[in-house]
Amino acid sequence: MSDERTMEAIAQLVPAGARVLDLGCGDGSLLAYLQAQRGCSGYGIEIDDANVLACVRKDVNVIQLNLDEGLAAFDDASFDVVLQIDTLQHLRNAEVMLRETARVGRIGIVAFPNFGHWPNRLSVLGGRMPVTRRLPYQWYDTPNIRVGTYADFAVLAQRNGLKIQDSFGLEDGRTVRWLPNLLASTAVFRFSR
Repeated sequence: MSDERTMEAIAQLVPAGARVLDLGCGDGSLLAYLQAQRGCSGYGIEIDDANVLACVRKDVNVIQLNLDEGLAAFDDASFDVVLQIDTLQHLRNAEVMLRETARVGRIGIVAFPNFGHWPNRLSVLGGRMPVTRRLPYQWYDTPNIRVGTYADFAVLAQRNGLKIQDSFGLEDGRTVRWLPNLLASTAVFRFSR
């Protein structure tokens, strides 16, 4: 997720000057943006070799690590903010990583494709898995292990004792607060323990 308007919307949830851990940071674009625009510092976690190299080229501190192995290397509350932007749907044990996010960071921010978005619902109603800008893969070649909805995450957060501080959807870089489960292709949550 490197669209500038989307990065701006997520960056507004991150306090200026925060120490940030970006889980599944990809090419480091969001962390580089936070460093430049919000005065943040921190690290990205990435497994892909090409993305690790891209982070280094952007002067983003990066640690190559498989998130399915957990965050045991980090102490409790060692970061102000832990980001999981387009990461949760790729993890084998998303619930454990969500709890780890809350343990390692004072604030957690997650964003993921919202399967409850109306075009996805319409596609499933027609008997087909959706292929959209946010879910651009066919069902048989997707890197996503699971799909979830805006409404699903609220239930998961409650089940894990997390306090949602803010939540909204994003659609084409615009914030959607009215019926986000239906009208937004991306779900965004800011939470704490």
